[in-house]
Amino acid sequence: MENKMYTVGRIVNTHGIRGETKVISSTDFPELRFEKGSVLHILQPGERVPAATVEVERARMQKNTYIVKFKQFDNINDVEKFKGALLKITASQQAELPQNEYYFHEIVGCKVLTEDGEELGTVSEILTPGANDVWVVQRPAGKPVLLPVIDEVVLNVDVQNRKITVHLMEGLI
Repeated sequence: MENKMYTVGRIVNTHGIRGETKVISSTDFPELRFEKGSVLHILQPGERVPAATVEVERARMQKNTYIVKFKQFDNINDVEKFKGALLKITASQQAELPQNEYYFHEIVGCKVLTEDGEELGTVSEILTPGANDVWVVQRPAGKPVLLPVIDEVVLNVDVQNRKITVHLMEGLI
């Protein structure tokens, strides 16, 4: 099994007596992750080895959670032990993204340089407030810089070399 795994949801409770679980999604692709036949790995927090590898039998949205039934479990007693566990996928299960779109884990940790070659810092976090994402760039000294992810600011993203080139608009620093 591959070492690198990514969290796509968290089992927060059971639902009914027939082995269904309540899952809070943490993926941009819930319709893909929770579709029938999708394979997920259940890991308890802090564990590196899956407690179980499961196949989604069915899933539906209910309020702000997904009700997910796994093929392997038909009883509340089978899934009770997974409350609080994480649902993960392997790196090879990630969907191919369109050009100029990136997974958060590909951006966090990248060095940020101005178009003049000056190093600003490293992306430490990504905020999703609404219209566009905002990259939090931790500077070696001083306050973090909040960069809006818009074409006028982000000029080039080189995921392979972990470098991002930006144009600093007036007022960003």
